[in-house]
Amino acid sequence: MFAPWPSLSRPSKIPTIDYCQSDEKHNYILIDVGKTFREQVLRWFIFHKIPRVDSIILTHEHADAVLGLDDIRAVEPFSAKNDIDPTPVFLSQSTMDSIALKFPYLIKKKLREHTEIRRVAQLDWKIIEEDCRRPFVASGIQFVPLPVMHGEDYICLGFLFGERSRVAYISDVSRFPATTEYVISKSGAGQLDLLILDSLLRDGSHNVHFCLPQTLEAVKRLCPKQALLVGMNHEFDHYRDNAFLAEWSEREGILVQLARDGLRVPIDL
Repeated sequence: MFAPWPSLSRPSKIPTIDYCQSDEKHNYILIDVGKTFREQVLRWFIFHKIPRVDSIILTHEHADAVLGLDDIRAVEPFSAKNDIDPTPVFLSQSTMDSIALKFPYLIKKKLREHTEIRRVAQLDWKIIEEDCRRPFVASGIQFVPLPVMHGEDYICLGFLFGERSRVAYISDVSRFPATTEYVISKSGAGQLDLLILDSLLRDGSHNVHFCLPQTLEAVKRLCPKQALLVGMNHEFDHYRDNAFLAEWSEREGILVQLARDGLRVPIDL
């Protein structure tokens, strides 16, 4: 089950996967921990009764993906001595290098004698490769990294996951490398059941993001069964543009809609 993220004016997108295994145990996996993470916990975690975070996966090192990492301690068990199991964080080496500069106190270090213990988020950093052929497992789900271009000289990661249903989440993209497009296209490795895709502006183009014209072109090429658009700015009108997308969907035979705050999407993973 894929659940809530905000869709404000250039928001921090914070999707949460609520994965219920056959033994009825739920695992909660965050993709990104952006600068509005605390706000989203107060607003949506409580509403949807999300009790904890079991794993975190990071797409890249920009503010809308990592600046909420300090607040992860708010969803971890309290311990004045920090003697809790750390939350696994899966990320590329380049993102790790950037976070080490932004949050040096979140990188575990050996305490010197008489150093005061401070309560900070306890995180277990796990390096993943920017390679579609190098999947990894987080809280019981296998994820395939999907390298995409976020501008002409910057790689961001999307992720493909799900066995019974194929889901791809791609939040920040301006161009698909051929290998990534093959993995998620109907004419390549197989049709997606759900594609969550970047769409910054209602019209025109942007140097580091898909805008609606490019997003719809990509959806036609990839041909998923369903697509949800994320990352929209204030130019979008949710109801007007969803009406436009409903007409587009009828014409093209692919269901496409804008995501919204608190949206919950049941899907059999």
